[in-house]
Amino acid sequence: MMVEIFKDKKWLLTGVLAALTFGFLGLSYFVVINPPSAIDLHISEELQERHSELLDGTMKVVSWFGTMPHSLIMVIFTALIFYTFEYKREAGFTLLTLLSGVISSGLKLLINRPRPTEDLVRIVEHAKHQSFPSGHTLFYTIFFGFLIVMMSYLNSIPRLLRLVVISLSALMVFLVPMSRVYLGAHWFTDVLGGFILGILCLSLLGYLYLFPSKKSTKQ
Repeated sequence: MMVEIFKDKKWLLTGVLAALTFGFLGLSYFVVINPPSAIDLHISEELQERHSELLDGTMKVVSWFGTMPHSLIMVIFTALIFYTFEYKREAGFTLLTLLSGVISSGLKLLINRPRPTEDLVRIVEHAKHQSFPSGHTLFYTIFFGFLIVMMSYLNSIPRLLRLVVISLSALMVFLVPMSRVYLGAHWFTDVLGGFILGILCLSLLGYLYLFPSKKSTKQ
């Protein structure tokens, strides 16, 4: 089903990817030349307004999977599960999601946007390095997004298990941007940039997975 959708709407997919690319470049330029915007400050204030110890802990748990070495262990463990059950191709593609860390680190150094500071927002998590794009949001979008792609495609896996994985993965992708802003680790535009870039990378990874080259198919 998913393969048919991609084939039928290939022209639409190309247009969407082009729009996302220009959107990310435009957003990157915006955060380089401007201080935190009014919408950044407003969203941070709204998310942090009703803070509590329980919510602090919950948001930390959501972000926990995206910090090193937890993210590395999670990806390798997931790849090993696929490999153990003879899904070797899926195991290899799962490991490719680790490239999100390289992409994120390179862009952070290039754009060099400072993190939110205590004079502007409530800091629950003191994060290191630069702010844009959000590495957590980028990683979650690619890793959990690709799990959704694979679970939608692999009909040999029990349907209930696939639905559970898809639901949990979608929940993580939805929650992590709010988590990063709530914890004071990022601005809204940081997580927006991470999500846009994540969708771009996920689309490329999904295309390579769903439409393998003839050479790799023969092998």
